[in-house]
Amino acid sequence: MITENDAAKFWVISDTHLIADSLHDNGQAFSQMQKTSQGKDLYYQEVVLSAFVKKALDKKPDAIIVTGDVTFNGERVSAQRFAEIFKPLKGKTKLLILPGNHDIYDGWAREFRGKKQYYAGQISPLFWKNIFRESYKGALSEDDSSLAYSQQLNSDFLLIMLDSNIYGSEESTTAPATHGKIGKEQLKWFENQLRLAQEKSLHPIVFMHHNLYAHNPAVNKSYVLDNANEIRRLFGRYGVKLVFSGHIHAQNILGPQIPTPTSEIVSSSFCSTDQGYGEVHIKKNNLEYRRHSFDMSPYLSEKEKQNWTLTHFHDYLENIQLGSLAANLMQKDLNKYHNSLDLIRKMGKLFSKMNYNFFTGKNHISKAQLDKLHASEPYKVLVQENPEVKLYLETLYDISDHDNWNLKIRF
Repeated sequence: MITENDAAKFWVISDTHLIADSLHDNGQAFSQMQKTSQGKDLYYQEVVLSAFVKKALDKKPDAIIVTGDVTFNGERVSAQRFAEIFKPLKGKTKLLILPGNHDIYDGWAREFRGKKQYYAGQISPLFWKNIFRESYKGALSEDDSSLAYSQQLNSDFLLIMLDSNIYGSEESTTAPATHGKIGKEQLKWFENQLRLAQEKSLHPIVFMHHNLYAHNPAVNKSYVLDNANEIRRLFGRYGVKLVFSGHIHAQNILGPQIPTPTSEIVSSSFCSTDQGYGEVHIKKNNLEYRRHSFDMSPYLSEKEKQNWTLTHFHDYLENIQLGSLAANLMQKDLNKYHNSLDLIRKMGKLFSKMNYNFFTGKNHISKAQLDKLHASEPYKVLVQENPEVKLYLETLYDISDHDNWNLKIRF
C-alpha cells in the first residue's frame, strides 16, 4: 500500500509535454515549434515542474498521478529528465505515471539546433518501465500486454492505471495515433483487477489518457476511447464511480451518464492555460476533488524571480493560448474587414477568450450573459464569416449549474 492512513491525499496533473532543455538551444527551429505548439509552453517546463516538486515536498501528498503525455513528442531524454526532476519525492510522495499518445514510439520525437530539427531517441515500452520504475515498484499487478498496472492506495482504495494508447512494436517515423482503446488482453487484466477490488472490498479509481465520455459535442473524435461503450459496460458491472483522464487539454467534469455510474474528471494541460492540477482528499468512503491553479512564485529561486515571465507566468500562458487560437482564423477576415481593424480585434479576442474559458473549466455563465454574447456584433460576424466554427462556438459555454472544479463522491 502507498499509505496506511484511511485519510489519504493525492494530486493529479496531465499533459505536461516536457521537452528537456538539453534537446534545444532556443534557436530559430525551436522558436518556430513554440509558435505552432497550440498554446503549450515549451521553454520553461523544467522550471515549472521543479517548482511543483518543491510544493509537493512542502505539502506532502501521498501520491502525484500524471495521466499521460508526459513528454512533448516522446523524446527519451525528456522522459529521463522528468523522472530526474521528480526524484526528490522518492520515499515521500509516490509518483504514478501512465503514458499518453505522444509518449511511446512517437515519430515526431525531435531535438532542435539552430535552424534545423534532428531525430531524437524514442521511448520503447521497456525504456518507459525502466525510466519510471518507481511508479511500478510495489504494484499490486502489471499487465503483460501493455503499460497498465495497479497500486493499492490504502486499505479502502485501488488505483488502476490503464494504457489507452495505440503504438507499434518498434520506432516510428510517422505521427502518433490520436485515438485510443483498451486492447483485448489489457481488458481481461482490467476486469481481473475490478474483480479483485470487489473481492477485497476496495473502491477502484481508474486513470487513463483518453476519455470515457465526449466532453465537447463538437470536438470529441479521437479523444473518446474507440471502445468506450465496452468500458462503460464494465464500469457499470463493477460499480466504478470515478475515472480521471486527460488528452483534450480542457478541464471538465461529467457526472454519471445513465446507465454508467461513473463520473469523469478530465484535467487541463499542465503546460498551458493556468497550470491546473487536481487535489483529491479521501476519507474512508468519501472522496472530495478540487481543482487548483498552481502558483509557482513561492517556489522559485532568487535568480528565477528576476525573470519577469516566471513571476507573471499565468499572464504569459494566457497570451500564448489567446494568440495561437485566434491568429489563423482571423487572418482571412482581415482581407474583407481591413477597414474595421477594431472589429477584427474584438472577434479575435472573443474567440480566444471563449476557448480559454472552456480549457480552464470557467465556461459556466448565465443565460442572460450568453444571450448578450450571441447578440454582439463580434460574435455574429465571427459566425457569419466562419460557419465552420459555429457549432464549436455554441458548445463552449454552459448555462447549467455544473461545476468543473469541484466534485464529491460517496462510495
